[in-house]
Amino acid sequence: MSDKKSDKKKVILRIKRQAGPSDSAHWEEFSLDWRPSMNVIIALRDIAENPVTRDGKKTTPLSYDSNCLEEICGSCAMLINGKARMACSALIDDLEQPIRIEPLSKFPVVRDLAVDRQFMFESLKRVKAWIPIDGTYDLGEGPRVSPEIQEKGYPLSNCITCGSCLEVCPQVNEHSKFVGAAIISQVRLFNMHPTGAMHANERLEALMGPGGIADCANAQNCVEACPKGIPLTESIAQVNREAWKHALLGWLWG
Repeated sequence: MSDKKSDKKKVILRIKRQAGPSDSAHWEEFSLDWRPSMNVIIALRDIAENPVTRDGKKTTPLSYDSNCLEEICGSCAMLINGKARMACSALIDDLEQPIRIEPLSKFPVVRDLAVDRQFMFESLKRVKAWIPIDGTYDLGEGPRVSPEIQEKGYPLSNCITCGSCLEVCPQVNEHSKFVGAAIISQVRLFNMHPTGAMHANERLEALMGPGGIADCANAQNCVEACPKGIPLTESIAQVNREAWKHALLGWLWG
């Protein structure tokens, strides 16, 4: 038996739209029929399938990024009612209406809610956020990783490169090249691995230049915004200590 109240319930969304990187932004409002367990991605999908504004005007299909729908891929990060959120885990029933949706502001807009996170990937390459292994011949078993290191490293490995920590960081702006908390935390992760530690100094040196660890002003917004609960401020503090130690020892040995 249908619930007549829920049949009439509407979901109102105000979405910031932009046709392309060089186009000006504008707002459009949409009205959808409410149904149980709706999240923001479901609402965006419905709008993309039937792009008609609240006042009945036909508009262009909505562009946005999404993939896993399980808060794993990080692609659907956006501003939802002014906060950096994952659209797949943002439930409509938990949000104040009209729901205001905007693209992340710290990355170039590609179209509508889709942004270019290339800066993050370039930063990961800058700090060599991987463990290099020569796969041309059998190296035998890798080094054993202690349970203590595994316990510390696992939360850091949950990073989904969503960009939420950069979005809320006041040091990430048009005047700065600060790499952000996610990249610093990945340096900590790979430096604590027995094989990754062989390149620890290179990663630290990469963070000692412009846009590196010294640019962090300790606002601590990042740890609050992280959807995976990664201890980002702990990583920043640890990497900062390692960078100072490396700089001091490098000066003494130089």
